Amino acid sequence: MAVSIHPTAIVDPGASIGDGSRIWHWVHICAGARIGNNCSFGQNVFVGNRVTIGNNVKVQNNVSVYDNVTLEDDVFCGPSMVFTNVYNPRATVSRKHEYRDTLVRRGATLGANCTVICGSTIVTTAARSSYAMGAEWRSAFISSPRMSCGSIFAISRS
Repeated sequence: MAVSIHPTAIVDPGASIGDGSRIWHWVHICAGARIGNNCSFGQNVFVGNRVTIGNNVKVQNNVSVYDNVTLEDDVFCGPSMVFTNVYNPRATVSRKHEYRDTLVRRGATLGANCTVICGSTIVTTAARSSYAMGAEWRSAFISSPRMSCGSIFAISRS
C-alpha cells in the first residue's frame, strides 16, 4: 500500500516512511526520521531527525516527537501530547549535547496533553494528561483530568 502525504505536509528529503503510512495536514517530518509501516500522523504533528517510530503507530493532532525518541510498534500518542529531550532547558544555553533518550515500548498508550520527560521508558499505558518522568514507568496514570490538579495515582517505577 502506498504512503499518503497531504499536500500541506512537509517531508524532508531523506526521511524513511513505511508502506501504508498516512501523513495529514501541516505535518513536518524531518530528514533523519525513520517511520514504520501503517502509521498515521494527524494534523500539525512534528517528528524530529533522530526519531524512530515502529509499525502501526498512531500519532494524534498537535503532537511533537523531538530528537532521541523511539516509539515501538502499536503505540498510541493522544492529541497534543509532547516528548522532551532536554531535562532542564534554558533559552540562552545550548543543551543539544545533553539530549536524553526516551523509549516507549510496544502497545503503550499516551493520553491527551501529557508531557513525557526525557530519559523515560514507558512500558505500558501511561501518562493521562500531565507528565511521566525518569527511569521506567509501569501502568502509570498520572494526573487525570477528573482528579485535582497534581494528583498522582497507580504509579510504579522499576
